Amino acid sequence: MTAPDGAGSTSISSGRRRPGRLAPVVGTARKMLQDALAAAGYPDRVLVACSGGPDSLALAAVAAYFGRRGHVDGHPVSVGAVVVDHQLQPGSAAVAATTARTLEELGISPVTIRTVDVASSGAGPEAAARDARHAALEAAADEAGAAAILLGHTLDDQAEQVLLGLARGSGTRSLAGMRPARGRLLRPFLGLRRADTLEICRVEDLEPWHDPSNTDPVYARSRTRVEVLPLLEDKLGPGVAESLARTAAILQLDADYLEDVANDTFERLRQQTGEEISLPEAGLRDLAPAVRFRVIAKAAAAVGGQQPSYQRLLAAEALLRRQGSAGPVELPGGVSVFRLSLAQLLAAEPSAAGVPREAARCGKLVFRPQQPPRN
Repeated sequence: MTAPDGAGSTSISSGRRRPGRLAPVVGTARKMLQDALAAAGYPDRVLVACSGGPDSLALAAVAAYFGRRGHVDGHPVSVGAVVVDHQLQPGSAAVAATTARTLEELGISPVTIRTVDVASSGAGPEAAARDARHAALEAAADEAGAAAILLGHTLDDQAEQVLLGLARGSGTRSLAGMRPARGRLLRPFLGLRRADTLEICRVEDLEPWHDPSNTDPVYARSRTRVEVLPLLEDKLGPGVAESLARTAAILQLDADYLEDVANDTFERLRQQTGEEISLPEAGLRDLAPAVRFRVIAKAAAAVGGQQPSYQRLLAAEALLRRQGSAGPVELPGGVSVFRLSLAQLLAAEPSAAGVPREAARCGKLVFRPQQPPRN
């Protein structure tokens, strides 16, 4: 099957796989999906998110095997698919339609195409496309009654994610990479190399579409994929990608533990008055820095803010070491955090009627939304 004019690359074709012994890589991939579905509690309805690229097409072929059987480990399962057309490239509608036909030939049903408009945002085009795609996938899963959405991210994607997080200096959570499971999203192929998904497509007689943006140097992820990771493998020896993915798996455990501790600590320390949240200074000072920063970030989020950068967290945390009243420090999402000194309050307004109310906030970091939180 040949790509329509304007599709930008090779399209997808599907044929009947030649009979023969099961290819080892296919068997490995089936076991990975089987384990992922078992860990998710054997959902009876799953959707494959498929762009037509090698990774998601290989995942679709493996999922279709279980869909044709009708069960996983004796648990009933049906397999549908969603193709998201981001409309970012000429011929994207033709690629989506060809992908949908290929998925139907694999025996997947139903297959739907979701067309989305990618809104520009301060987070960049890649993040905007991801947000639009995930919203479309969640909506499709709601309509289909699917308890799981399968994504085709591989070990290579995980390694790239860790490198990007390292370059951006964005902390443990970012270095922990992508999770194998998050809500309904399952990533069963995080232990599989990209070369393996290409091999699965080959032995299954599938011709994937190769997205030209994956090699476009304008995108940081593409530069990491095409230039940075191969250079590291060349200079440091093979196994760099596996080591980076292993680092992500270890850091996920650390990040989860710190997140649990920070959640418990925040709920113990938080004091709320109207739209404001206060955290006692004494309690914050007693915390390990790794927990303290997370608790401050949670307080900002609780009044409608966004995740602060490390520099903004440092600025907010520095209020604890200031003498007297201090701040405000502005945090992303329209949040102000300040420290109020009782001595300065009484010196400035010794007989003010509002002093008792203000005094209740002294000795604390106070987080205040600059505008009412959105519903």
